[in-house]
Amino acid sequence: MTEYRMRKKKILMRSYRILGLQQIAIGGPDKNVLKKLWGDIFGLQQTGTYRSEKENVDEDIYSLGKDLSAVEVDLMQPIDSEKSPKVHIPPLNHIGLWVDNLENAVKEMTQAGVRFAPGGIRKGAAGYNVIFIHPKGSTEFPLSGEGVLIELVQAPPEMI
Repeated sequence: MTEYRMRKKKILMRSYRILGLQQIAIGGPDKNVLKKLWGDIFGLQQTGTYRSEKENVDEDIYSLGKDLSAVEVDLMQPIDSEKSPKVHIPPLNHIGLWVDNLENAVKEMTQAGVRFAPGGIRKGAAGYNVIFIHPKGSTEFPLSGEGVLIELVQAPPEMI
């Protein structure tokens, strides 16, 4: 069996599933400008807020859709635009994907060469366990979001 076919077979036998889009996170220097478009013009409803000095983020959380198929839209601005991380650069900060077994996904993706951002699995703004796939690969872990930060989010039991 060729190396490609062996790798493909292993991928098909993974112990986790990506269930859908959980969120998109959009940053700007002033989230009030974003709120006018996403809230006032598009009509999305604000469902929460999140602020973290450590992550340099002040965000408002909106919802697009209903129930378990709803996608969270996070409108973010930096607390201090001179500090990192710069949540407004790039403006499409990250996308989040629901996963049914976050720990298995991280273990298998790491073995496959996926590079994760520092911080490991932790509680995210919406209260679910999360981890981020780094936007850039490295020599040791060459697989990445190729410029896009990707958040893996542990799906709640009712979604699985």
